[in-house]
Amino acid sequence: MSDQPSNPPEKTCCASASAEPLPASSCAEQEVQTSSCHSSSNEKTSVTPSCCEDTPEKKDWFLRFCLLLTTTFYLIGLTDVSHDAWYGVISHSVNELINTMWWSVALAIVFVGILSRIPQAFILSILGKGGTVKGLWRATLAGVLLDLCSHGILMVGMELRKKGASLGQVMAFLIASPWNSVSLTLIMIALIGLPWTLAFIGLSMILALTTGWLFDRFEQNGTLPSNPVANTLPENFHFWTEAKSSMAKVSWNKQLAFDIGKTGLSGSKMVIRWLLFGVLLASAIRGFVSLEDFQNYFGPSLLGLAATLLAATIIEVCSEGSTPIAADLMNRANAPGNSFAFLMTGVATDYTEVMVIKDSMKSWKIALFLPLLTVPQVIVVALVLNGM
Repeated sequence: MSDQPSNPPEKTCCASASAEPLPASSCAEQEVQTSSCHSSSNEKTSVTPSCCEDTPEKKDWFLRFCLLLTTTFYLIGLTDVSHDAWYGVISHSVNELINTMWWSVALAIVFVGILSRIPQAFILSILGKGGTVKGLWRATLAGVLLDLCSHGILMVGMELRKKGASLGQVMAFLIASPWNSVSLTLIMIALIGLPWTLAFIGLSMILALTTGWLFDRFEQNGTLPSNPVANTLPENFHFWTEAKSSMAKVSWNKQLAFDIGKTGLSGSKMVIRWLLFGVLLASAIRGFVSLEDFQNYFGPSLLGLAATLLAATIIEVCSEGSTPIAADLMNRANAPGNSFAFLMTGVATDYTEVMVIKDSMKSWKIALFLPLLTVPQVIVVALVLNGM
């Protein structure tokens, strides 16, 4: 037996070696010390994170095609093209819809840009804890008070999801908001009167709460996928204290405004592509189906309600566009239930909304559960309002 002291067991790099992970935000080449399995000397190895690899963004041809067609029809609509021709009706319709909703979409882009810069803890503090009645109430009130059309509110809703809001909160926010804004409330009062307007607002908030509650239950029991973003506040988080501290660190300059606009536009592309498609489809329907024929079948009957639900599903109009049609259903067709159903079902079955939810949340199930859970409730309320 040798008296030579035994060497400690050699560490193998495959079993016990560990490396500190590179920061996610670092794209610069870094030098790290690595131990060689077969050499006693340390070597400096250049490591380039994968985020530095050239991965060009894929071109969105669908967005470009819709933008090209929308721009073409919009420019034609600026001319004296006749309303008698189908392309004239489509052009004027595109022109009208874009002129009506552009400000809301632009405002939503700004909101999305601002939300992207607000830390998650602040958003969660305002919305409250997901999966609770209090959290649903806050999300519903936020939807009612935020003065944006259905497409603008959709952009903001998807950003809230990225900040950790529960499924129920996002859906309550979307359902309560599209026509429940200050400006459209005043328009509704002028068109159908104060009592009906207040009734519609109250009923829409109830539907937002019940639908949100169902979504939260399905999310909690695993039927629907949960939000991968954690929705828990840090310990000892004080909103106003943290807000004052954060605001003091903000540099208010042109670069900040540019960054907000750029981020907001980038985050809103998914919604804009379907919005433009919806404008084109709604305009095409206006070009080939007369409004008189459309409205003649919307009486306070089962057939009229069915026609309303079908029309609200097919026709893509923003909240500003749906309000006058809903008023006609109330005043001309004497069908208050159909009027309410047109406003609410348009939100629940709007293919723009369904496709954006599917794309942003990566789930067909979540997107299809929106009309599945909302439409039956809308039908029941509509039947009651029609006195059936």
